[in-house]
Amino acid sequence: MAIDVGLGAVLLLLSLGLVFRRQYVIDRVTSRPLGSLAPGYAATHWGYAVYVGLVQSIGLAVLGIGLSAYRPSTIELFWIGSGTFVGFSIAAILGEVRTYRDLKRQ
Repeated sequence: MAIDVGLGAVLLLLSLGLVFRRQYVIDRVTSRPLGSLAPGYAATHWGYAVYVGLVQSIGLAVLGIGLSAYRPSTIELFWIGSGTFVGFSIAAILGEVRTYRDLKRQ
């Protein structure tokens, strides 16, 4: 279970780094086309925040699983992370669909 705690902590720290380096990542990574695919929802500030939220929610869920071996009440972190993952996933799907439809109209 120590691996789960470590992985969850790494994911949470990674998401924190993504928050602080937002503009750099948008400019250098997410706003570039992927082959024939145009930049999508992650190239916008709102979309980027949604994807960072996905990384945070996965980290929180993994951390909750790892910590529950030591303290069973921390399984709530897993449920919170899972719930926010579902919410951010829905937001990401809707945002990608909207961005794709806007590209088709141009």
